[in-house]
Amino acid sequence: MTIRRVVPDIASDDLDGSRDFYGLLGFQEVMNLGWVITLASPDNPTAQLTLLGPDATSAVQPDLSVEVDDVDAVYAAVAASGAEIVHALRDEPWGVRRFFVRDPNGKVVNVVSHQR
Repeated sequence: MTIRRVVPDIASDDLDGSRDFYGLLGFQEVMNLGWVITLASPDNPTAQLTLLGPDATSAVQPDLSVEVDDVDAVYAAVAASGAEIVHALRDEPWGVRRFFVRDPNGKVVNVVSHQR
């Protein structure tokens, strides 16, 4: 398994205001689906953060996202461990395959792969 990136997810009631604030720190918008905005450093595109309104397909909001090369393999390992899956593995209409799992600290991790 390869980890491609780790991104903090910030729940926000004011996505535009949050985007503008982090813009003051140098982040630029690289994705906006209306309910989720990803910001990145223009000089280091792997330095990212995600702003979240209510999730499009889950009642739970993740605390961080981990992009992996093979989400199915990670899902199998996590499920076999007995960890709590809080959003089932699924293909999303915006081109990712993902699931959410709760870590031992109660944090929700969005494990995701981009579909090819």
